[in-house]
Amino acid sequence: MQNCEKTMIKVAVPNKGVLSEPSLDLLKACGYKANKATKSLSSIDNANGIEFYFLRPNDIPMYVGRGIIDAGITGIDFCEESDSPAVKVLDLPFGTSKHCAAVPDKSKWQSLLDLRNLRIATSFPGIVKKYFGASATPELVVLEGAVEISVGLGIADAVVDVVETGTTLSQAGLRILGEPLFRSNAALFAHPDRQNTPEVQTLIRRIEGKLMAMAYKMVEYDVPSALLEKACAVTPGFESPTVAPLQNKDWYSVKAMVKSEKVNSVMDELRDLGCKGILLFTIESARV
Repeated sequence: MQNCEKTMIKVAVPNKGVLSEPSLDLLKACGYKANKATKSLSSIDNANGIEFYFLRPNDIPMYVGRGIIDAGITGIDFCEESDSPAVKVLDLPFGTSKHCAAVPDKSKWQSLLDLRNLRIATSFPGIVKKYFGASATPELVVLEGAVEISVGLGIADAVVDVVETGTTLSQAGLRILGEPLFRSNAALFAHPDRQNTPEVQTLIRRIEGKLMAMAYKMVEYDVPSALLEKACAVTPGFESPTVAPLQNKDWYSVKAMVKSEKVNSVMDELRDLGCKGILLFTIESARV
């Protein structure tokens, strides 16, 4: 009798922080049972052949890069910092952040070049070194957290930290200097030798399908035959709109995918054009 048992793959998910909940929500929306119980380090989804591991976001690139874990979700900055050979296979629409330098409000420094030979406190020394390159020799003070307090305590002249609103830096008497050294977002990474396996490709396609569903809505409407060409120009669809004749030979039904952020203006335009029965549908998932 042929063995039809699924190959079990290992997928890492951030166990805490801003990446954790969105990652779990995305996986569940893709049909996976990624259930994290209190203090649990892993869970098994037998139906989909995946064992999920809940790990620190900054450790995930190491596990994936060494092939201990087949694939994982984490921030691009964590992978950049660790110099992991893990391959980014899919950008994800959350976890957006930027790494910025900050100096005391009343300091004389006006550009990032001014920091080349100063003491810089950071939790991402690799990213800072790569930014300044071999020509600069800042003294790096590596901290696990609370980087912004280091200047006030006198152990650093400046900081490079992950910035969302900048409020924490401002409260510490610091101002952001120059452009971000690095921009990041969440992404799906895979081991180079595993990214093209059927199991990892299925994971990628499911997530791509959900991201497509989030990015698009389905619009359906009736249009007079005389206006069909103009209406289709308004809703060209992903490849092309679906057009079907109605019982009334002077009318057609059109269905097309429309970018979510444009859908209301598109519906207004169709209404002004003379279309009727304009309906909007949510797409749960897709395969492209």
